[in-house]
Amino acid sequence: MLPHRDTPAPCAVEEAVIQAVTYDFWDCIVQDESDEPKRSARGLPTKVQTRLALFRDEVLAHHPEIGAERCEAAFDHLNARFRFWWKEEHRTPSVEVRIDEGYSFLQIARTPGFGDIVAGWETMEVDIPPDLSPNVEVGLKGLKERGIKIGIVSDAIVTPGTLLRSILEQYELLHYFDDFVFSDEAGASKPDRKVFDLASKGLGVPVSAIAHLGDREYNDIGGPLGCGATGILYTGAIDRRGPEGTKAHAVCTDHALLPSIIDSLSGK
Repeated sequence: MLPHRDTPAPCAVEEAVIQAVTYDFWDCIVQDESDEPKRSARGLPTKVQTRLALFRDEVLAHHPEIGAERCEAAFDHLNARFRFWWKEEHRTPSVEVRIDEGYSFLQIARTPGFGDIVAGWETMEVDIPPDLSPNVEVGLKGLKERGIKIGIVSDAIVTPGTLLRSILEQYELLHYFDDFVFSDEAGASKPDRKVFDLASKGLGVPVSAIAHLGDREYNDIGGPLGCGATGILYTGAIDRRGPEGTKAHAVCTDHALLPSIIDSLSGK
């Protein structure tokens, strides 16, 4: 088991010089669900409750005979289908496709406010954004000072890649990134090799010269290790290591330490 420390593990890449770092977005750059206390402070329901209400209210406005219980079953169905696509098929179809799945479950055509449901779901985390993880910009600056290219390889669960860029822009971090691979745009999600190949192409470096930073063992460590890249587990937002520990080349508890971890992995 890897000790809880910010140093390379014994499996550190041999004779590899890291030329680029890719970041996961959720629970890495930002702290997932940190927007929920903000919603509560404003007297707003949770995101899940709001998504259900947008879906249910639009359907019942045009098909009251369906009833709330059936709408909730359709909502559960469309979310279950998405989890299958994401976890088993390693892709994240758009919110539009997901809502369509719910309508198909109910055997109804799109209603006039279908687009409003989609927009409401997609913009929720832009209107009230999650908090940044501590010292993100410190780490980004340190990498830039070393001439390291920086990208994002992240799954887009509800908020699409176009709007995740908007969140980065709100926090004045967008300019640090040289390339973006969001799953809704790539047609694949981690740990599929395609997303790391796209990052390699976009950043102009070999896959073997990329270090990926993320919080999930299966996606963010298994993905890069499976294609010859370096995996760094970020535990600063949430530590998801189980009894088996991690196969990551290093563990990063604080973004401020990332540049020195990259130095060490590159033998500097």
